[in-house]
Amino acid sequence: MMNTLTAKDFLTIDDFDIGDRTILVRVDLNSPMSPGGGILDDMRIKSHIPTLMDLEDAKVVLLAHQSRPGKNDFTTMQLHADVMSSSLGRKVTYIDDIFGTHARDSIASMEKGDVILLENVRFYSEESLRRPVDEHQGTHMVRKLAPLFDIFLNDAFAVSHRSHLSITGFSGVLPSGAGRLMEREITSLDVSLKGSESPCIFVLGGAKVDDSLKVAEHVLSSGGADRVLVTGVVANVVLAASGVDIGGPNMKFIESQGYLDQIDKAKNILERFDGKLGFPRDVALNDNGERIEANIDDVASSNLPINDIGLETIVAYSSEIENAKTVVLNGPAGVSEIEGFEIGTSEIIKAATNAGYSIAGGGHITAEVRNMGYEKMFSHISTGGGACIDYLAGDLLPGIEALKVAAKRYREFE
Repeated sequence: MMNTLTAKDFLTIDDFDIGDRTILVRVDLNSPMSPGGGILDDMRIKSHIPTLMDLEDAKVVLLAHQSRPGKNDFTTMQLHADVMSSSLGRKVTYIDDIFGTHARDSIASMEKGDVILLENVRFYSEESLRRPVDEHQGTHMVRKLAPLFDIFLNDAFAVSHRSHLSITGFSGVLPSGAGRLMEREITSLDVSLKGSESPCIFVLGGAKVDDSLKVAEHVLSSGGADRVLVTGVVANVVLAASGVDIGGPNMKFIESQGYLDQIDKAKNILERFDGKLGFPRDVALNDNGERIEANIDDVASSNLPINDIGLETIVAYSSEIENAKTVVLNGPAGVSEIEGFEIGTSEIIKAATNAGYSIAGGGHITAEVRNMGYEKMFSHISTGGGACIDYLAGDLLPGIEALKVAAKRYREFE
């Protein structure tokens, strides 16, 4: 199903009188943690600061999560509150409760300008159950918290592809809208899907072959992209689909990841969109850590793994990318964590900074952009990995769809 959401389909902060209101905001503060329990990267925490700045005249309560049960970094939100306090420039109070008496009393005693961060919502077992919106609305969390609030804002784009309680449960019982981050994610990604200038190029890489091919098929069939260039494991599958013998090690890796069936899907895309799916002319092989440039016809005889796109392909791709009006990058071009095999990824990122409008689509590619210090040279850097690729593939994200329904209901009763 095609994603047809537009800016008119959901409400934003601008649609509400937020002065002295008590507002519940779902944010995504999920951050990489060190073995000692420190936050290694505060990017997601900082991404919500524009929303909180615009709510400075309200009483703001934040719902968030960190990791999930069973993981080493599944912990409380106390450190997140401290880091957010530093970024915001005013106190964010951590409450070690979600909807019990302590949490509710703390909310009831708030004053204008106060910000509270409640405990990790995934400490509550019902949070991660994927259920219909109406079932989430009947949970203890919603019944206990909703009466304390005037407005609900979803600012957690990165988890809005999940039908979790704190993402969809409050939108049916409170006037609801998008925070600034959510608003920016939707409007920016929509530029690439239905408001882009031609040529629009998607560069899809990494190891999530099924997701990337789904995006490729969607944007080519909908006219959202003029060309799709593939890299990474996605490129290996497309090369195999085009008739290239990519060698035993590379086929075994595709099989180990459960992607053999994606070769036929890639064949279908190649046939349907003749010339619009670009794949590598050459690759970089890994010979015990040494980068070996090879023509695609020589890969099979080498019996070596492909770890990056080749130099000739890098030049060709870079030329297309830097001359495009719109570029969307999703996934690395190779095994960029190995020295010598980051070249394809870094050169593609550099080329994208010269395009008219550039988007880094979350996950690994976003981390690479930030590591290179190129954040300000991109038009938009998505905070979502899975959510971003689902949105680009035309899927309907439960969190956004819940806002769409809430906006319709709100306008009917205005």
